[in-house]
Amino acid sequence: MAEDFELHPDFAKLALVEDWDLCRVLLMEDAHYPWLVLVPRKPALRDFHDMEGDDLQTATREIVRASKALERCVRAEKMNVAALGNQTPQLHIHVIARFTTDAAWPGPVWGKAPARPYEEHERDDLLVALRGAITEVENAEA
Repeated sequence: MAEDFELHPDFAKLALVEDWDLCRVLLMEDAHYPWLVLVPRKPALRDFHDMEGDDLQTATREIVRASKALERCVRAEKMNVAALGNQTPQLHIHVIARFTTDAAWPGPVWGKAPARPYEEHERDDLLVALRGAITEVENAEA
């Protein structure tokens, strides 16, 4: 990956799930919603359309992989995918598991309730489950 890639400080506090071919996969620190953040490990990307060719195709595949793994892991009823970047300018893609029983349903998750940090054991258990689900998705696609 690009040697001059630097993760924006807003993401430095998030737990690392895995590094994929293009994206660093992080767990958003909000236990209200199982939520992954994919950050392409390329410098100076701000918007989705800043990617080209193979990177754009790889990003799309990785969004699908993250969606399938998260859906499998938490049995989500709906998956939301967004690339806003209004507060953190580095390109990142949100992959959010949604449930008809969650606090924000059916609206967007932003601004509905203050984030609830994971208890350490919750985060650790979810990370193990996510990594297992990712492996299952990758094996199913192979």
